[in-house]
This record gives sequence, structure tokens and C-alpha cells, in this order.
Amino acid sequence: MMSPEAKQKIQLALLLALVVATLRAGYILYERHEDKVAAEKQKQGQNVGYSNLDYYVSPKKLYPYDLKSAKQLTQQPVWVKEGYRYTYYRYDMARKQVDFAHDAGLLLPIEKLEIKDVVTAMPAGKGERRQVMAVFQKEGKTYAVPIGFEADKQYKIYSDEMFFVEDPHDLYKHWPADVWQAVEQHEVKPGMNEMQADFAIGMGVPDGGSSSYAKTVRYPNGGKPVVVVYHDGKAAEIKAGSPGS
Repeated sequence: MMSPEAKQKIQLALLLALVVATLRAGYILYERHEDKVAAEKQKQGQNVGYSNLDYYVSPKKLYPYDLKSAKQLTQQPVWVKEGYRYTYYRYDMARKQVDFAHDAGLLLPIEKLEIKDVVTAMPAGKGERRQVMAVFQKEGKTYAVPIGFEADKQYKIYSDEMFFVEDPHDLYKHWPADVWQAVEQHEVKPGMNEMQADFAIGMGVPDGGSSSYAKTVRYPNGGKPVVVVYHDGKAAEIKAGSPGS
């Protein structure tokens, strides 16, 4: 016959199991509810939670970790995330050599590329690391841009920070038509947010001392500097910058 102590232990164990199961079910229901709310916010544009729908966009990443996995970049077009930031070089397909001695240009804002191959190349010079290069063609010529490096037989590849692998027009389809028109014309218009300005004129460098409300950002803009003053996240003042500023 079971002792009172044993019965009590069994009852406590059953009660604990019931509590755990209830908490787990509640958590699952909560997660599903939150996912549904987030989806509805993005779909319907409700001003609940984040008013900026950009926060709900999660661009796909490839997570490359070696040369083979980096070749996923050849399977679809890519779009440059930050223009005027990444230098590319001439690439000799026959000799499989990168002309590191001469810059060929900078990738443009939201420039669409068809990556043809991913290779490694060694720059001249003592202490240089072997570079991982994405090969592409532009205006009938072949170029390569660094997307990572190899050191001690380990790869560090940062292509996910460089490229969208989905069309940004689809990712940010909630942007108004006039914003996309300004982006395509590489212009910043009053009311644009910082990401939209980056899409339009590329990489920007914020001034020191900027706050969350007032922020000044300087854009090299491919040799045509632009200074944008943001108030509460929106472009409020746009003016020409000076070279080297």
C-alpha cells in the first residue's frame, strides 16, 4: 500500500507537470499572437508599436562561412546596401588575377549586380591577407570586389552586410512612390528617413555630438558631397557639402 508521503510526492509531480505544460502552451500562444500582430502591422500599416515599418523588414541572409558557401551569391542578383563604400578592381578572367594596384571605382547606391563567381586573390605586399572576391561584369568589363578574407585557414565573409539578395523594391514596398522616385534619381528629399537617404546617395558619416532628435550626416555622394540635417529621424535640411568635409 502506498504511503501518504509517496502519494503527496506524486501529486506534487503531477501538479508541477501541469503548471509547466500550461506555461508552455501559454508561451506558444503568446508567440503566435505576437507574430500575427507584427504581420498585421506590416500589412495594414497600423500605427501600433513601431510607426516606422522599416523595423519589420528582415532581409534574407546567406551566412557564408567559406568559399563554397559564398558562391550562393551567384544564384540570384544582389543589390548594394551602401553605395560609395566598397572599392572594386579590374579582374583578368583568363589569368584569374585581380589588379589590386589600381582602383576601378566604387559600388553605387542600390546598384544591381550579377555575381559570376567567388574567388580568392592575394594582394601584393608583406602581411597582406588572402582576399575573398566577388566577380561581376559591368559595361562589358570584368571586375572583382572584396567580400571577406582568409586568415589561418579560416574565412571571414561579410557579404551579408554588403548586399541585399532580395529586391529592395519588394522589401520596402511600403515606401511611397515619390520616395522611390527620389531614390532612383539619387536625390534626398525633405521628409525622407536615413535609410531612404542611404539608398539614394550612399554611405553617410554622422557628425559627433548628434542626438536622437537632431542629427547631421555628411554624404560623400561620389564626389558631390551632401549634408543632411535630420530632425526626429526625418530629413529637415539638405544642402551641398564641401569636398573633404
